[in-house]
Formats: sequence, C-alpha cells, structure tokens
Amino acid sequence: MAQVRLQNITKQFDGVTAVEDINLDIADREFMILLGPSGCGKSTLLRIIAGLEDPTEGEVYIGDTMVNNVMPKQRDVAMVFQSYALYPHKSVQDNIEFPLKVRKVPKAQRAAAAIEAATSLGLGEYLDRKPGALSGGQRQRVALARAIVRNPAVFCMDEPLSNLDAKLRGETRAELIALHQRLNSTFVYVTHDQVEAMTMGTRIAVMSRGHLEQIGTPQEVYDKPSSVFVAQFVGMPPMNILPAGSLEAGTHLVGVRPEHLRISPDHPLSLHVQLVEQLGHEVHITGSVGDRRVVVRQEAGAVTPAVGSVVRVGAAQHVRHRFDAVTEQRIAE
Repeated sequence: MAQVRLQNITKQFDGVTAVEDINLDIADREFMILLGPSGCGKSTLLRIIAGLEDPTEGEVYIGDTMVNNVMPKQRDVAMVFQSYALYPHKSVQDNIEFPLKVRKVPKAQRAAAAIEAATSLGLGEYLDRKPGALSGGQRQRVALARAIVRNPAVFCMDEPLSNLDAKLRGETRAELIALHQRLNSTFVYVTHDQVEAMTMGTRIAVMSRGHLEQIGTPQEVYDKPSSVFVAQFVGMPPMNILPAGSLEAGTHLVGVRPEHLRISPDHPLSLHVQLVEQLGHEVHITGSVGDRRVVVRQEAGAVTPAVGSVVRVGAAQHVRHRFDAVTEQRIAE
C-alpha cells in the first residue's frame, strides 16, 4: 500500500514557518494535487514527503511505516523536478537508466526497463540523443521516464510542466493522466496552475501561507469553496466577491462566479463596463461595482454592452456563495 499520511507537520527555516500543523491523508493510487501560490509551502511539503527536508515537528507515514528517519533513497519515492535535472553529457537511455545503475541492477535488465519506459512516453527514437538535442517537452518526458523505471510506490512531482509552452503543457497533462492510470501508483503533484489541478487531480489540497485551506475533489472545491481565498484562486476568471449589503441584505460578503452573473435591466447592481474581451468561445465583460472589480462571462454570440456603458447585473439565489466579512470563511448553508 502506498498511501501517504502527514500528521501535524510543521517546518521552520531559521525561525520562519513554511508550513504549520498540516494533516493530510493521501490514499493509495490517488492523484493528489497540492495547489497554491508561490511561497505557500506546497513544495516544502512535497520535499518532506520525499525526505529531502526534515519536518521540524510531526510525522510522515508511507503505508504503515513512519519514515521520518528513513533516507530518501529508501522511501520508495521518485521525485520529478521542474528543472528536469538531466545529465547533459549522458544519452537519453543513460539518463533513464541511471537510478537503476546506482542500485546495481544488471545492465541488460536496466536497459530493457529504460526502453520500456521511454517507449511508453514516445521517446523510443531518441534514446541515443543527448538532452541538449531535445525539446523542453521531450526533456520533461525523459525525467518522467527516469522516475518510472524505479517503479516507486509514490511519485512526487514539483511543478514539472512550468517550463513548457501552453500547447506542450496540454499534451503533457494528458500523458500524465494516462501514466497515472497505467501505473496505478500514488501521485503527489505540486502546482500553482489551477487548470492542471482541475483537470488532473482526484483531489486538490489548496494551500495558503503554510496552511491547508481546503481539501476536496476539483468539483467540490469549485462548487463550494471554503473561503474567499479558495473562491478567488480556483476558477478563471476568479469568483466575484461583492460587498456586504450590495446583492442581498446582511453583513456577509457574497460571491458569484462570472458565468452566473446575468445582465438585465431588472437586476440590482450597476456595472460600469471597462473592458470587453472576445475570446472566440466566450466573452468576458469586466467592469466595476462600486470599488469592486467584477467580471461577467457570456456565451459567444451574445449581445455585449459597449465600453463606458452602465448595465444592470445580478445572480439567482441558488448560485450565490456567502462568506463571513471578518474571517472570510464560508458560511454554512
């Protein structure tokens, strides 16, 4: 079993707390996403799982074994880094074989494993090339193949697609999803990209300032964000947060997704239109309600207001999200 359990994990660097009192259970064969902005502690948490950092407090379990004092190479964890970390003087095959060579796996056996891993990722014809002769997407696949040959219980991936262009990111996302399904391993994946989180993860753990904000399936996190932070971090464009008393009576904040705002002369809010973006498949209308920036998402072909005009907007009761104005936490329905 390759479940991962983090129990009361805290990590401090020279008195600065990077993560604090984290409790997280990652199920066997799950694709868990650690999502959050830069500096929130997600990479630190991943490195603690892999054994590259020691927690200041707390316990790390892989399966039923506490691994706090277990060396990284003995944890049955493979790490894939953002920077690829390939040996430039070695061929693709030698790079992929290297973890097995360190473990003194016989030459024929490690060669066969490298060829199999490379072929599964579309690298079969590049085995004799050096990393410098490959594209960024191909280099990242070499790094993935190098992790695959170890046949680890847990894959730890630290923003592996960040250096790729948009097209390659989309292609490699699909490859990673297929890889997870094929290997039946546990994946722990760090990203700041909510599109990666929504499309790849079985669950998302949203982090902010060293704390876990919310854990749930992508749809749960999108449909019922636990806080204003989660509401505005997950979703593009982010959720509109309207001031207390503007859309409905009360002292609470009201959140509305851009796709749920409607333009109609009967609605209660005045939107001063500042920008209209035609995206082909949809239209984004950006404006202000008081001092708040508000975005309305419309279907392609809809009649759009002119920049500089004022339109009325509103949202049905059942699509509104309510947050405490002080704590910014979701108010139970």
